[in-house]
Amino acid sequence: MPGASDSTTLRRPRSPAARRELGRGERVLPGVYRLRLPLPWPGVPHCNAWAVRAGAGFVLFDTGMHQPDSLANLERALEMCSLRLEDTSLIVCTHAHSDHCGQAPVIAQRAGCDIWMHPSHALLDSMVEDPDAVFARRLEVARQSGVPAEPLQRYAAERRSRKTGFAGEIKPARDLVQGVAVATDIGEWQVHETPGHSPSHVCLFEPKRRLLISGDHLLGRISLYFEYGNSPDPVGEFLHSLDVVQQLGARLCLPGHGRTFADVHAHIQANRRLVGERLDTVAQALDGTEPTPFEVVPHVYGDALSPANAHWLLSKTLAYLTHLEALGKARRIPGEVERWTA
Repeated sequence: MPGASDSTTLRRPRSPAARRELGRGERVLPGVYRLRLPLPWPGVPHCNAWAVRAGAGFVLFDTGMHQPDSLANLERALEMCSLRLEDTSLIVCTHAHSDHCGQAPVIAQRAGCDIWMHPSHALLDSMVEDPDAVFARRLEVARQSGVPAEPLQRYAAERRSRKTGFAGEIKPARDLVQGVAVATDIGEWQVHETPGHSPSHVCLFEPKRRLLISGDHLLGRISLYFEYGNSPDPVGEFLHSLDVVQQLGARLCLPGHGRTFADVHAHIQANRRLVGERLDTVAQALDGTEPTPFEVVPHVYGDALSPANAHWLLSKTLAYLTHLEALGKARRIPGEVERWTA
C-alpha cells in the first residue's frame, strides 16, 4: 500500500507520544507469526509481514519497507516470536511495492535465501534503476491531469529528496504465478494471481486450514489503492481478483495492513460496494461537464486532498476514469491538459 487509504472507516489522530512505531511480533496460530513493521506514511503507520515455520527455519511473506531502522525493527519483531533473521529459508513477496518487498535484498543476503515474486514488477525495476525518471513521469501525469503549477512545484520540491524505500535490485529466483506452491510446516500455500492493487499482486491460500495471505488485496479495514499507469484497467482487474479470492472460501485472512479477520466474504462484498460507490461518484462528476481528473478528485474525496495524499487520490481517480472508459461510460478528451466527459 503505497500511501493514504481510501477507507470507509475513520481513525482518530494519534498523539505525538504514540507516533514512534517499533517493530512488534506475535503468534497468530501455531507456526504462524505476525510481524508488525513501521511505515513513514500518514494514515498508514505500519504493515504486516508473516513468518510461517518451515523445517529448521521459516518462510517470510513480505518484508517491510527499507528505512534506516527497518532491519532493526524486523529483527525486534522476529525476536518477540523466538525467530532469527538468519533462519529465513525463503522470501515470498505478495507484490512489488516498497512496504512489501523493500527489505528483500538485504534479508536475502543475510540469510542466504531466495526471493519469489510475480514477474510483473516493472515499477519496482524503474524505482531502483532510475527513480528520478519515475518521479518525473508522475509529475507529468499530474500536470496533464490538471494539477496547478504552484502545488505541483511544491510537491516536487518536497518529494525529490525522499528515498524510494527499496534496498536495491530484486532478482526473483522464481516467478509467483498460478500453479506455484510454497511449502511450510502447516501445509502448502497455493499462489493465486490477484492484480488490481498492483499488476504484480498475488494472494497465497493454504486450503487445509483455509488461510489467506492477502497482501494489499484485502485489508483489515475496507481500503482501496490502484497502481495507475502500469496495466490497462486496474479497477477491472481488482474486481475480477475479488471473484478469484471469493471462490477460495478462506475463513481467516492474514492481511498486509491491520489485524487478521475471519469475515472474509463480508470484506469482499464491502470492497465491491466501495468500488461501485466511487465509480458512481466519478460518473456523476462527468455529467454535463468536461473536468480534468484533478477537478474530479474533490467530487470523490471531498476536502481530504492534501500534499501528503494528492498523488494517491489522483492515481485512484485516474483508475476509476479508466475503468469507466473501458465500460463505455466515459471518454477522455485529448489536449495539453486532459479532460473527461460522460
